[in-house]
Amino acid sequence: MHNRRTFMRLAALASGGFALSSCEPSDRALTPARQKADGLQKIDGPFCLSTWRHGLAANEAAWSMLSRGGMALDAVEAGVRITEADLSNRTVGLGGMPDRKGRVTLDASIMDHDGRCGAVAALEHIDHPISVARKVMEESPHVMLVGEGAYDFALSQGFERSRIEVPVPEAAAKYRKLLEENAYEVEINAENHDTIGMLAMDRQSRMGGACTTSGLSFKMHGRVGDSPIIGAGLFIDSEVGAVTASGLGEAIIRASGSSAVLEAMRRGAHPQEACMEVLERILRKQGSEQEIQVAFIAIDAQGHYGAGSILPGFEYALQSESLAELYQAEHLKKR
Repeated sequence: MHNRRTFMRLAALASGGFALSSCEPSDRALTPARQKADGLQKIDGPFCLSTWRHGLAANEAAWSMLSRGGMALDAVEAGVRITEADLSNRTVGLGGMPDRKGRVTLDASIMDHDGRCGAVAALEHIDHPISVARKVMEESPHVMLVGEGAYDFALSQGFERSRIEVPVPEAAAKYRKLLEENAYEVEINAENHDTIGMLAMDRQSRMGGACTTSGLSFKMHGRVGDSPIIGAGLFIDSEVGAVTASGLGEAIIRASGSSAVLEAMRRGAHPQEACMEVLERILRKQGSEQEIQVAFIAIDAQGHYGAGSILPGFEYALQSESLAELYQAEHLKKR
């Protein structure tokens, strides 16, 4: 373990963590990260961790609950709802890109400290799929509902059909262009990253996680990625920690990505080490010549956290009592 940690420390100094100070997201620019010398980050007290730059705004909503002693589960739901409501976001919520039939379908999952979980997939015309996923967890005997069944359940629980016409104009224009080109848009990057995932720990050390997405741009109708699949896009075990994923869902599902990271933590790996271990495995199994992006964020039951990706460009946001920052994650490959 010593040799691996030494390697990670050197990697972080060379190309790994970067952070930015708290200000409006559009004004932020990367600056050197403030991390412990050994690279093994830890937060004392409540905090939340989320994927990508839009996680900054999501974290603010989550932190408003955590800072007042709120539950981690409530915090992650409130946080990702901010991103779901952002119609300028092309990868989450009803502002997302449509599938090849022109339909915007949404996937989401939520999980708590006790292992309770709920999910929806291929859900249409509902503003907040994450809240429907929570209702599946709390008000049904099931873990996942899909398609028309998920929509009917949402209506039965008091959700209303959205008044937003989808796809939104900007997404519709891009969709028409993709139709003309007859090509899939599969690159997972800052514009097409296929999710927001959030993890939180509250003052009672309870953990919660949420993951929500509109899925891969121009996907085949009916395609479901990792985000609503417990163990792939999200996994929590109160004895160990919590993990969520982002990136190409097919690659994450094939590796049972989030549960694999958690099991590495169970064996004693720090969350940072666990993320990189599973990313290396995915890269090895799927072929290093493929340009796929997969990323994880993870926390353990003691408040350590970590993040990593296959390709550069993955950002994750952290908020605690003293921090509100965006980090550039350690990555395995250069483009």
